[in-house]
Amino acid sequence: MSDQPTKQKLWGGRFTGKTDPLMHAFNQSLSYDQRMHAADVRGSISYAKALARVGILTGDEETRIVQGLELVGEEWKSGQFQVQPDDEDIHTANERRLSELIGPLGGKLHTGRSRNDQVATDMRLWLLDEVEEIEEGLRALIRVMVERADRERDYLMPGYTHLQRGQPIRWSHLLLSHAFSFRADLERLEQLIPRISVLPLGSGALAGNPFAVDREFLARDLGFTSIAENSLYGVGDRDFIIEFMMWASLATTHLSRMSEDLIIYSTAEFGFVTLSDAYSTGSSMMPQKKNPDSLELLRGKSGRVFGNAAGFLMSYKGLPSTYNKDLQEDKEPLFDTVDTVSACFRIAEGVIATLSIHPDKMRQALTMDVLATDLADYLVRKGVPFRETHHISGRAVALAESRNSQLNDLSVADYKQLCDKFDDDVHDVFDFEASVERRQAIGGPSRVMIDRQVSVLRAALEK
Repeated sequence: MSDQPTKQKLWGGRFTGKTDPLMHAFNQSLSYDQRMHAADVRGSISYAKALARVGILTGDEETRIVQGLELVGEEWKSGQFQVQPDDEDIHTANERRLSELIGPLGGKLHTGRSRNDQVATDMRLWLLDEVEEIEEGLRALIRVMVERADRERDYLMPGYTHLQRGQPIRWSHLLLSHAFSFRADLERLEQLIPRISVLPLGSGALAGNPFAVDREFLARDLGFTSIAENSLYGVGDRDFIIEFMMWASLATTHLSRMSEDLIIYSTAEFGFVTLSDAYSTGSSMMPQKKNPDSLELLRGKSGRVFGNAAGFLMSYKGLPSTYNKDLQEDKEPLFDTVDTVSACFRIAEGVIATLSIHPDKMRQALTMDVLATDLADYLVRKGVPFRETHHISGRAVALAESRNSQLNDLSVADYKQLCDKFDDDVHDVFDFEASVERRQAIGGPSRVMIDRQVSVLRAALEK
């Protein structure tokens, strides 16, 4: 058996001098792209079948190549694959090992194929598999949020704008508000999948395949939903990677915003929630501290994920058509983004599933001033224009503050001095539960609307 394939780089015929060792290290990507080994084997097996269909390989040659590739795949899975110093990337390594196993016949596999369309195919195959797992992680997070909201719908708390108490809402309403952001992320991810599932294989280096391989067969065999219709586009497009990383940036931003809410509500000053010990840490100096590190890391990871997207977009923006080695910079940020967002969803699910809530603290934070809008609405129902009622209610707040009292401490006579439309039933306004239940329009925090929101999210999960 010739050992030539193990010593000759795929591109080596043009070059007579040795590669600078530093340049070899600078150029190689196997240290990180080896995680695509299964996708590379899968794509190569399909390509071998396509070559046999057009007569480049005999039936026996196809069988030997496929069996050899399956052995290569098994070596990777078992941890027995031996990387060699000249292996530049996963494609070089797999083809080198194939030729070691089946001899010179392994060199036929690359007929009409370039690493340009090979790597683009591998990355799409690999990302499709990863997206499937990420989608399941996102669904699991939404599911645990929905189930908690369904169980804990009776607990009232202040709703905040500008971090100031605004109006009473339900704890479940807050939780579902974040769940709806994640539902939108789920929809966007599903919409992205068809743009990932585009077959580049058969585009060659840039000008297409000269052996008329059946690309429709390749698409069916590999499970792609469409084919790159233009070979230049097929090898040079990385929009799907950027779009995924931009999707991940927004999804982790939603995780960050939810984390910020929970961090604030877990402070002693609020005391609405307590994280479980499994997702908290202590202080190296202050024994009393229980730090929400899981949430802080979720908040911090959003910056990392966005940085990956922004960094590669800057590498991508000035490239001329088709493949340039700059595109090798797509892998590390993509791999890191996939790993990070996957971990973030799992951690967030654990945090939400195990945190404790303190309904009494939530209720104690409700002060009568959060019903000032309800007081204005009371007068609206008496026929007074809202702009007037807003002003009158504000005067009532000012009067209560001047007396160091609450709105419900003002007498009916006090209210009648502010507006003659006030009546003996004015104190019926000062009921937090009634305030929440009055908000029956779609999107509100009443029980019936919580039921609706839970139903909508459950339907999205079943879709």
